[in-house]
Amino acid sequence: MPGFELIGQEERDALNALMDEGGVFFAHGFDAKRKHFHVRELEADFCAYLGCDDALCVSSGTAAIKVALKAIGVGHGDEVITQGFNFIADFEAIIDCGATPVVAGSDDTLNMDPAQLEALITDKTKAILPVHMLGVPARLNEIMAIAKRHNIPVVEDACEAVGAKYNGQFAGTLGQAGVFSFDYGKAITTGEGGLVILNDADIAVKARQYHDHGHINLPGIGRGLDRAGMVGFNYRMSELNAVVGKVQLKKLAFITEQSGKRYAALDQQITAPAFKKRAIPTEATPAYDTYIVEVGDAQIREHAIQLLGDMGFGTKNLPDAMNWHCSVYWDHMGFDTRTPAQLATLALLERQIAIPVTLGKSVADFAALGQALNGLSV
Repeated sequence: MPGFELIGQEERDALNALMDEGGVFFAHGFDAKRKHFHVRELEADFCAYLGCDDALCVSSGTAAIKVALKAIGVGHGDEVITQGFNFIADFEAIIDCGATPVVAGSDDTLNMDPAQLEALITDKTKAILPVHMLGVPARLNEIMAIAKRHNIPVVEDACEAVGAKYNGQFAGTLGQAGVFSFDYGKAITTGEGGLVILNDADIAVKARQYHDHGHINLPGIGRGLDRAGMVGFNYRMSELNAVVGKVQLKKLAFITEQSGKRYAALDQQITAPAFKKRAIPTEATPAYDTYIVEVGDAQIREHAIQLLGDMGFGTKNLPDAMNWHCSVYWDHMGFDTRTPAQLATLALLERQIAIPVTLGKSVADFAALGQALNGLSV
């Protein structure tokens, strides 16, 4: 369920208020011209909503991944373990840090297979980056236990799982760091934007410096006289994005609840054995924005994809954006894309159909879809 479906008068009013209160779009300074620091307020709002101590708004989900990895200290010669079913941004961030992605295959959740993880750890492993793909958390209990044994930090990529939970906590808040995306197709949107959850004080300091050209932000000293604590970059969020985000965050609980009703209606109706449902960890509560089934029969799968188009649902990433969500396709990045785990992941993904859960369709519409899919296997 993308937040853009619920963009309305509230977001318009928030943007107009920003203009009326001084029109400052920058997240820092210009104190005499402004009434709010909206980026800082959005960070505080997220901390309250997610139940975490520290959050940092950045310019995109991709930036959030890069900031988290740099703050942990990922650099040249390091390795970061992630998964083959992914969005390309994780690999871009790893490589942009000078590190090498090491790729685990997927289990029946379609996320990182913990059974493959330990064998991939070497003395070069700097971080483990599980991804909660399309709304369903990975098996974090097992992943976190392995990481703890080897004293390796975990960065949760929850960009596609805003609002999901694991062990009763929001996905993205369990590792040493977690990342979210708020682009136009996510559960809530700021247009472009992202968030880094910071559960380690040292990592938090480095993340804030890195995303802001290295600024230490010494107390009582203007930014022009401030010093740099590290080589940084500009991954700051603007006030424009933040005012929209503050409004959208207030809608997240409603979005998750309503998406869950549609997800449940579809899940209850699909009973045909031709459709194998994606496994959900017992500790997990999905974000409910995507429903995935595996269809081994190629003919039924093609008919199901056609039916989804005819009924106005379409598909989401599987199969329509595989090139951007499976590491086998990323030869241009210069790492080995054809390990057995990655090829097995590709074969697994080629049997999946991802159905977007949107509020533009009613609960009854999703129930009817389930019944129609069952009819394909008769």
